Amino acid sequence: MYKILVVDDEDGIRNLIKKYAVFEGHQVIEAVDGMQAIEICKQESFDIIVMDIMMPQLDGFSACREIRKYCQTPVIMLSARGEEYDKIHGFELGIDDYVVKPFSPKELMMRIGAIIKRSSGGEAGRDVVKFEGVTVDFTGRLVYIDAEKVNMSPKEYDLFFYLVKNRGIALTREKLINDVWGYDFYGDDRTLDTHIKLLRRTLGKYSGYIVTLRGVGYRFEA
Repeated sequence: MYKILVVDDEDGIRNLIKKYAVFEGHQVIEAVDGMQAIEICKQESFDIIVMDIMMPQLDGFSACREIRKYCQTPVIMLSARGEEYDKIHGFELGIDDYVVKPFSPKELMMRIGAIIKRSSGGEAGRDVVKFEGVTVDFTGRLVYIDAEKVNMSPKEYDLFFYLVKNRGIALTREKLINDVWGYDFYGDDRTLDTHIKLLRRTLGKYSGYIVTLRGVGYRFEA
């Protein structure tokens, strides 16, 4: 079963897609415009998004650009126009397919299935873990704090992902430095401490997930 977000200001289009999708056993969430789609994507994850281009308040291109800040869910764009510019602009934004209205619902469902399989199962197939307001997407190398994507340096990502993958395990300072920085690292323990401090600052109210083990090292607890 796929979880599909359908975004279109036309009730008839949403109902048509939902009818076929539900018949095939999929779950459908609806949004009437780009703004609503963005808010929904901040709260939920989907296997694929089917979104119209021309909508009130916020068009599909702008909504897609904003959603890409939170997730890399595959997107199929719908349009009443088949102009080359629209297609090129859409693909430059990273959309996965472009369907011109009127379209065959059966063909759309086949395209949805093909895209999800091609993207290794979409969101459902990603290596993602969540702890309260912290989401760690190992596949996309992304971290979200209360649905907001945060930016880290490459080494911060390496250290944080290592801590999370070994959650609940006491990790010595030596092991952390060897496994994250490498055996040929010529720095000192302060480098590790500095990165831990930066991670805690990034985690904010969730900084307590990184526990200091005096005289030993650190452990990720969530």
